Amino acid sequence: MNDDVLQQLAAVLEQRKSQEPGQSYVASLYHKGLDTILKKIGEEATELVIAGKAQDPSQIVYEAADLWFHTLVLLAQQGLGPEHVLAELQRRFGLSGLEEKARRQD
Repeated sequence: MNDDVLQQLAAVLEQRKSQEPGQSYVASLYHKGLDTILKKIGEEATELVIAGKAQDPSQIVYEAADLWFHTLVLLAQQGLGPEHVLAELQRRFGLSGLEEKARRQD
């Protein structure tokens, strides 16, 4: 798998912006607004933490997918795509975490 699936999903999420809330789950999230999207991200992050604590590999993958999905919804809602996050990860690649953190504080 590669980032193509992220781009495909981003295109679908963009299309859902123009749909009626009753037509899709994503359209309903967009309709309910930012607070609802953020709440879903918080819920999914918490569920991922719980799965991690339980050390259940299949549940970790499932919850990570949910978290990524809802994060992509937020990105699309804000007019951003996965390429923005991938570019940021590429920028950080090869830097130590401490070095990257120090650069953010400048």
